[in-house]
Amino acid sequence: MVNVVLAGGGTAGHTSPLIATAEQLAMADPGGSLVCVGTAKGLETRVIPEAGLRLELIPPVPLPRHVNADLFKVPTRLVGAVRAASRILRTAHADVVIGFGGYVSMPVYLAARRMHVPVVVHEQNALPGLANRIAARFAAAVLTTFPDTRLPHAQRVGLPVRDAIAELAEQGRSARRGPARDSFGLRRDLPVLLVSGGSSGARSINRATVAARDQLLAAGVQVLHVLGLKNFHDDKPVTDQQTGAGYHPVAYVDDMASAYAAADLMLARSGAGTVVETAVVGLPAIMVPLPIGNGEQARNAAPLVGADAGIIVPDDELGPQRLIREVVPLINDADRLSTMGGAAQRVMPAGAAQRVANVVLQEASR
Repeated sequence: MVNVVLAGGGTAGHTSPLIATAEQLAMADPGGSLVCVGTAKGLETRVIPEAGLRLELIPPVPLPRHVNADLFKVPTRLVGAVRAASRILRTAHADVVIGFGGYVSMPVYLAARRMHVPVVVHEQNALPGLANRIAARFAAAVLTTFPDTRLPHAQRVGLPVRDAIAELAEQGRSARRGPARDSFGLRRDLPVLLVSGGSSGARSINRATVAARDQLLAAGVQVLHVLGLKNFHDDKPVTDQQTGAGYHPVAYVDDMASAYAAADLMLARSGAGTVVETAVVGLPAIMVPLPIGNGEQARNAAPLVGADAGIIVPDDELGPQRLIREVVPLINDADRLSTMGGAAQRVMPAGAAQRVANVVLQEASR
């Protein structure tokens, strides 16, 4: 029976692999305990309890992107967060910590090091973030999603995906397409474009999609548009009276497996979670990398593009006309979609959650 503390939060990019790993740990070690660590500001306050997992909170210590007054508050905030994390580790009798990067993980990594609790690091992106770069120097094991991620002693295991995504990959999207479309109010006989900018949404993708909406519908393309919690403002469904294709805006989708099953093609950011999940289930994607940061989203998408399993459109080139030119011919080419989906699945094989859980349990027993 192993006591595991899992650290990660903020966005779905961190919480989804955390939950997927927790699901595998619960199956592999039913008598063990799982405690998740996050902050009050992130998506984890909702999705982790909904997954039936225990969540403990620490104060957030975000790192400013620019030199300002907040930068000088970081050391004091970090000390407080490490103390809070230490209390959680002691109460949980932690045997091992696994972190998924981001500002939530750093205090937990430091607390674990001070308490001599082994640390397992999992990096989702091709280019690692600061917290994982630091923790990798003293971690017992370093795991990555992509083969070319530069971290010391790294082992590529892939990205853990939740059971629902893994099950969809096994069943095949076509087997669940009809009921999935019914659940979103989509017609079964018209192609579906799934649009999402991630859990926070993406303004450029949202603007281009809304601007192209009428042309997409006129071309007989249905649109399931996940706007993001911060960007949904009572947007209304629209249906083209001639083609019957509908525009279906939603703020957020908890059951992404059903959304993937309903779709023929996806337009999305290329965060690691989206890249891997769409690849695992064989859903072709047009990816629009986030133009800020260190370029990790473009690197995330590169393996799929290199295998002719995905398409990249730079953010500054995405407008309604470019969207129409990319989407309409592709979504009506069943043979090409099938080829792209099969290539994607070969690039990103399933089973990562089990591999990560095995490493965590091994490190706890050393």
